[in-house]
Amino acid sequence: MADRTVLWWGRFDPDYSRNRIIRRLLVELGWRIRDFRPHVSASGDFEAILRRIPLPELVWVPCFRQRDAAAAARWAARHDVPLLFDPLISAWDKQVFERGKFAAGDRRARKLLEQERRLFAAADMILADTGAHRDFFIETFGLGGDRVTVVPVGAEEGLFTPMPPRGRADGVVEVLFYGSFIGLQGPEIIVEAARSYDGPPVNWHLLGQGPLLNACREQARDLPTVSFEPWLAYEELPARIGAADILLGVFGASDKAGRVIPNKVFQALACARPVITRATPAYPAALARSDGLAFIPAHQPPALAATVADWASAPDRLAARCRAAASAYRQYFSNDTIRESLSGALSRLVGPD
Repeated sequence: MADRTVLWWGRFDPDYSRNRIIRRLLVELGWRIRDFRPHVSASGDFEAILRRIPLPELVWVPCFRQRDAAAAARWAARHDVPLLFDPLISAWDKQVFERGKFAAGDRRARKLLEQERRLFAAADMILADTGAHRDFFIETFGLGGDRVTVVPVGAEEGLFTPMPPRGRADGVVEVLFYGSFIGLQGPEIIVEAARSYDGPPVNWHLLGQGPLLNACREQARDLPTVSFEPWLAYEELPARIGAADILLGVFGASDKAGRVIPNKVFQALACARPVITRATPAYPAALARSDGLAFIPAHQPPALAATVADWASAPDRLAARCRAAASAYRQYFSNDTIRESLSGALSRLVGPD
C-alpha cells in the first residue's frame, strides 16, 4: 500500500498504546500518516475546508474520539473519501453502565445512544478490539457485520518483551495487579481473595491509583501480604512485570468487562508472564486450554484465591506457564497478527495495493 496517505483526524492522545501500535503498523504497511487536530472538534470539517487539507486515501478517527467523528464524517463524505472509526469503546455504554451518569431509560441516555448510533452509521468501517465488542457494536448500533472488523490491541513489543522466569530464592510467589482502580477491574475482588487465601506463601501487590484505591487500602489494612505501590512510568512497567510470577487481569462483573481484553493482559503475556483473569467471550476459545492463562468467573474472590493457590502449589510449573503465556501472545495477539488483520481491513475498505 505504498504511497497512500491516511488523514489521522482528531484531538487524540499520541501516547496511548493503541494509537502508537496502529500508527507504527500503518507505516510498516506503507501508509503515510498526516495528522489533523482541529481547534474545535465539532467544527473540524469547516477548519479542514478553510485550511484546504489535501485529500487522502483514507480518514481515520482514532480511539475515544467520538467528539471528532461527526465532523470527520461530513468532510469525508463531501470529498468521497472512506472513513474508518476505531472507537475502542462506546461512549453511551461508558456513561450509562460504567459511570452510571444516566439511567438507561433517561432522556439524556437515549439521546446519547442515538447520537452515537449516527456516528457509527456514518463510518465506512468500524474497528473493534475483540469479537465480543464487534457483536456489541453490531447489535447496539444496528450495523451490518461486514462493516465491523476485529483488530486486537496487542502490546508495544519494543518495550514489552519476553523475560526469563523470576528466581524465587525465598519460595514466595509474587502476584501483581496494576491498573487505574476502577470498578471494571475489580481491585476489591483481589483484596478479598487475598483475605481468604489458603495456600503456599504469596505476596499480593497492587500498583497504580484511581477511584477505588483508598477503599482497597482500608479493606487490606490488616493483611500483611497485601501491599500497594505508586504508579510507575510506562517505560518502567516491563521490569516490574518481570519481577512478578503471576499477573492479574480484571474481575469486574459489568457487561463491558466481559467484552474487553485489557492492556495489562496483552502486556503481561508479551513479557511471558501467566495471567489469571475474568472468563469472557472476548478471548479466543482455544486459550481456555493454555497453561499461560486461567479464566475464573467474574466477581468471585474464592475462585481467584483458589487459582492462585493452585498455581503457587506447583512453583516448578511456573516456568512452563511463562512459556505458554509467550506462546499465546505470539499466536493470537502479536503485532504480526495485528498487522495481518489491519492489512485485510484496509484492503476491503480502499482496495489492495
